[in-house]
Amino acid sequence: MESVSSLEEPLPYPIARRDESFTDYYHGVNIPDPYRWLEDPNSEETKEFVEKQVNITDSVLKTCETREKLRENITKLYDFPKYEVPFRAGDKYFYFHNTGLQPQKVLYVQDSLDGEPEILLDPNTLSEDGTVALSICSISEDAKFLAYGISSSGSDWVTIKIMRVDDKSVEPDVLLWVKFSDASWTHDSKGFFYSRYPTPKDGESLDAGTETHSNLHHEVYYHRLGTDQSNDILCWKDLENSRCTRSALVTEDGKYVLLYTYENCDPVNQVYYCDLSAFPDGIEGCKRGNELLPFIKLVDNFAASYDYVANDGTAFTFRSNKDAPKYKLVRVDLTKPDSWSDIIQEDEKDVLESAVAVNENELVICYLSDVKNVLQLRDLKAGALLHHLPIDIGTVSGISARRKDGTIFIGFTNFLIPGIIYECNLKAEVPNLRVFRETVVPGFDHTDFQVNQAFVPSKDGVKIPMFIVAGKDISLDGSHPCLLYGYGGFSISITPNFSIGRVVIVKHLGVVFCIANIRGGGEYGEDWHKAGSLSKKQNCFDDFISAAEYLVEAGYTQPKKLCIEGGSNGGLLVGACINQRPDLFGCALAHVGVMDMLRFHKFTIGHAWTSDYGCSEKDEEFQWLIKYSPLHNVRRPWEQSHNQESQYPSTMLLTADHDDRVVPLHSLKLLATMQYVLCTSLEKSRQTNPIIGRIERNAGHGAGRPTQKVIDEAADRYAFMAKVLGASWV
Repeated sequence: MESVSSLEEPLPYPIARRDESFTDYYHGVNIPDPYRWLEDPNSEETKEFVEKQVNITDSVLKTCETREKLRENITKLYDFPKYEVPFRAGDKYFYFHNTGLQPQKVLYVQDSLDGEPEILLDPNTLSEDGTVALSICSISEDAKFLAYGISSSGSDWVTIKIMRVDDKSVEPDVLLWVKFSDASWTHDSKGFFYSRYPTPKDGESLDAGTETHSNLHHEVYYHRLGTDQSNDILCWKDLENSRCTRSALVTEDGKYVLLYTYENCDPVNQVYYCDLSAFPDGIEGCKRGNELLPFIKLVDNFAASYDYVANDGTAFTFRSNKDAPKYKLVRVDLTKPDSWSDIIQEDEKDVLESAVAVNENELVICYLSDVKNVLQLRDLKAGALLHHLPIDIGTVSGISARRKDGTIFIGFTNFLIPGIIYECNLKAEVPNLRVFRETVVPGFDHTDFQVNQAFVPSKDGVKIPMFIVAGKDISLDGSHPCLLYGYGGFSISITPNFSIGRVVIVKHLGVVFCIANIRGGGEYGEDWHKAGSLSKKQNCFDDFISAAEYLVEAGYTQPKKLCIEGGSNGGLLVGACINQRPDLFGCALAHVGVMDMLRFHKFTIGHAWTSDYGCSEKDEEFQWLIKYSPLHNVRRPWEQSHNQESQYPSTMLLTADHDDRVVPLHSLKLLATMQYVLCTSLEKSRQTNPIIGRIERNAGHGAGRPTQKVIDEAADRYAFMAKVLGASWV
């Protein structure tokens, strides 16, 4: 059967109105924005555009032969029990578990590890379609109360409610307009700190998650159990710095509350503290009238990152990148705030990712070494190495312990290990990792696969690590379909993890799956991050393109069989790369991408991303952005190249109607632009590869997506990929 990508005529794309009157003036340059009207998600015209795009995408997907086989096989393999690392509060144990195909994971409680587990909270009972997810889970110190946050349709907006753990009754307390927050209990279990935004003007009628206005004036409150939210205590606000986000954390000894303030997405923050032990009557007793909590400034600049690890009285230990791009542990006494000392110095090569205080005076330290985690047990007081904790090559998915606990739980995964939870007794002379729970996936055999890591020279010679997952004993003859995934931003590291969808396409479509750990991420610390941000953002695209070229040169694949994929900042990556090298790829899957680099800062939390991208309102930064902004660099390849057959790869832009992180307008405007420039503006276009959009209803940026939506999206995008790359089912 003829593949979609070889159709002689372009698809019958809907004609989207171009409003040429919309033009922005940037530093002497006029930039037209003819699809500005798509920024209004509620207009009838936008809804009609979306409906037409959904219809044309459905018509394409119906021609994809592997779609139902993918859905069937992913569903079958996905139906295995999934467990997260257990955690303790009071004298109880808690853990999340999904029996297999449940829409959302369920929270369980048990009195002991051998005790009978009981369902504490099942989010699947909160909606008929599984689109209500649990996004905050915080147990009080005495384990009598659960503060839980629920979000609907994938939105970042959260509603916090409270449950009694003993009888599972839900209290009347309801906290609205919570976002980018946790719940941190005071140790008297009378209430907790949380962060929220002011109620929007149209709050009562708002379909939360579909709005686009900027999130400003993040504030920290304290909620007392049994009171109305209108009576919550305002602990901190800062009208002069409206774009900052804030969080409050009660220290493990319960004596202090720390206030973290973040200017943007850079890993830097201020740290203030308030001594709760000075107020025997609780939070109510330490405030007068409209005064804020009497926080004391410990770090009052945005020069470095400080994450609380532990404290002994006034002696505090933090994980920090102060003069240490790969991070270190530092200590300061609140009585001598200008005197800091290093407890564990920065490593020459490995990134200190986390530190957890355990067993009274020990630390579990997690390093990232060439994109693989390494665990150590160290002394808390001096930082001395006590033991190496042996784990396989892969990712530590969680470390769970309180400082007073002599037993810790460690979650582990990699490309071929679905999940192992280890229990480690630190009281033993030599700590021993015992398998507490191992996930088995019926029908999955890890011996059918191989995993390698290559180090690929980028355009400037810098070596870029890349994982390559393939079937066993494949021949390097360039015949294989290949999927290359990347992110490269915000100091986020993409480490090995188990994915049913990827296992299925490697096994049944013969795909070689790869992750390129390009600059901009956190794989080698802050220097690696900074080397792929702001004026150096082009390094991300060069790294990704170099990884793609390596896969071709090494014989894994060829351009017409190579698909690239990324989400969010990774969606920007895909959008920029198909503009810069359309000849190098046969398919592109761009999820919820930041595509309009000149206006992203105007919507929801987009203003926080200027730390990685810059802002078009500044002349120098506009010059960076206009060079790679996906929306502003769509060109007809056959007019830029001697090859008249040159065109864009088959492209699917994926977005969702309740994505209030990267709002849908980014993908919608790029979709309209690509279809116009490459297809509908020409009487006969050379662009026969399809340009389509998959627009999900009742879904957001990705978090909390119900299982069926995850499976359906994977089946759709991989069926489209298989169709256009000519990959057949094995």
